[in-house]
Amino acid sequence: MCGVCGLLSLDGSPVEAGVVEEMNQTLFHRGPDSGGAFVDGCVGIAARRLAIIDLAGGDQPISNEDGSVTVVQNGEIYNYRELRHELERRGHRFSTRSDTEVLVHLYEEHGPRFAERLRGMFAIAIWDDRRRRLVLARDPFGIKPLYYRVKDDFLSFASELKALLRQPGFSREIDLDALDAFLAFGFITAPLTIFREARKLPPGHLLVWDGTNGGGIRIEEYARPAAAPIDEIRGESEETLAAELRERLRDSVRAHLIADVPVGILLSGGIDSCTLTALAAEEGSGPVNTFTIGFDERHFDEREPARLVAERYGTNHHELVLRPDAVELLPALAETYDEPFSDGSAIPTYLVSQLAREHVKVVLSGEGGDELFGGYNYYVGHRLAPIIAPAAAALRPLVELLPTSTEKSSTFDYRAKRFARSARLPTLERHLQWKTITPAEEREELILPERRGPNELIDLLSPRFRQSVGADDLARVMDVDIGIFLVDDMLVRTDRASMAHSLEVRVPLLDPVVGELALALPSRLKVRGLSKKRLLKRAVAPLVPASILKAEKRGFAMPLAAWLRGELRPVMQEILSPSNLRRQGFFQPEVVGRLIDEHLARRADHHRKIWALLIFSLWFDRYGTAPES
Repeated sequence: MCGVCGLLSLDGSPVEAGVVEEMNQTLFHRGPDSGGAFVDGCVGIAARRLAIIDLAGGDQPISNEDGSVTVVQNGEIYNYRELRHELERRGHRFSTRSDTEVLVHLYEEHGPRFAERLRGMFAIAIWDDRRRRLVLARDPFGIKPLYYRVKDDFLSFASELKALLRQPGFSREIDLDALDAFLAFGFITAPLTIFREARKLPPGHLLVWDGTNGGGIRIEEYARPAAAPIDEIRGESEETLAAELRERLRDSVRAHLIADVPVGILLSGGIDSCTLTALAAEEGSGPVNTFTIGFDERHFDEREPARLVAERYGTNHHELVLRPDAVELLPALAETYDEPFSDGSAIPTYLVSQLAREHVKVVLSGEGGDELFGGYNYYVGHRLAPIIAPAAAALRPLVELLPTSTEKSSTFDYRAKRFARSARLPTLERHLQWKTITPAEEREELILPERRGPNELIDLLSPRFRQSVGADDLARVMDVDIGIFLVDDMLVRTDRASMAHSLEVRVPLLDPVVGELALALPSRLKVRGLSKKRLLKRAVAPLVPASILKAEKRGFAMPLAAWLRGELRPVMQEILSPSNLRRQGFFQPEVVGRLIDEHLARRADHHRKIWALLIFSLWFDRYGTAPES
């Protein structure tokens, strides 16, 4: 695991080695073990390394035998041993045991399409000196991030936005469409970033600059995990598919345990992480380390089920109880997430990563299980909506009367109102309503008129939705989640929080071996009636305690609503004060004040909106610049 960055002069002028080094140093936390750079004329690529495989010989950049092809990568390639054997048979010679060296020789054989052969998580940069070609590649599920910028005859790229900011002349002008997306979802969807000058390379895409072919830049898709069309879904019995899934999960965990350092597990107490713990314990030669975050608030606490699994498999179990003194972490979060990111799970993810890093360099985590196997309640809502939409519409006036003033009732009331308001909408519009934190009319009221973006939020989702024509409606919705919400929310949360502590997180459920089967399953084996993750539960029933399989999903959430009314209240009122909001120049102070007053008085639960505003304000004071009036 590493951080990568680079700079290419599009007009052929030399790049400054000092700029490349400064960009690379910004990524020190992603790779404290070593750093290196290759600078030659118009190009410079660099990496910070967290040594996991071939500890002594895997420093980057790495070149082929004659130095004509040079590579840096952020990630891990799990099939590198098989690829190496194949390449050696074709005459390639290796000087290290690292997975990174495989990439240069694989590129020599296949050119830019080398990425199609990889099983892993990665963001890769390859400089081909003979062809004067730069190739950037990002893994199909988007596990590893990659940002880029094309401006003033330079192409630059980096694992994090903060590295791009080190370039002279980088404009920090806010992208207003990105701001709107952030308020809507709590994160910013690709290809947007918070800055107008920078973009994200989408998952499964290549960016290629070819200096011998006019020097143009092209971005193309090379792989896309896609929902199978209805006529291509798997038709075997549930028992057969469950057995196959269990073996694919086992194969994935086995591959993800490859390392020259110990590997642990982030154990939340849910089905996904418990499954990984069970399989890792069976595959390993000794007790694995497991790590769990807990809360004093029982509704949010998953320590008990985590302990149950830890005891069953004899793990070295570690716990940390999170309390509202997390206010001390807010500046660290603004530094870690270098664009606004208000997923409430960022704090526990940050802290469990800190806890894990005290013991191991690598952990497995269960991201992707809900999106691939149907773990969210709104998937149930999508299945039920066509059936009960007329009744929901008729009952909507009564549902709107439900109170939302207490934490105990607000989750149910919130979901009931959302369902009643949206049940009769078309599938994608309904999904958008259920995923939105701040509705369009509230965003329009909240943002100052001169700071409102022109985008239609549905346009951020519809291209992905159109690509899955032929699959059933639930599979298409889940495909939107895989390509957008998983990539730009869940995986961003995990990557930044873990790498802030120089911890590598691997996600076996997003292995191609697992994804290939999951995406070919009929939706009825994922969600039926009120039951979720049906086939996954059957597959892992021999491994996971029955109480965990039957438990309601809690998610990796925090008691933010209560904390904002309690211990976090002073910092909320200070950061979102009218004077501070006027200084920053994006939001209507009186509207923000009304949200805070209603939340404190328990007339409404606005914690997600307030948290988003709080995070934006902290981020802005760290990275932003005041807009021109």
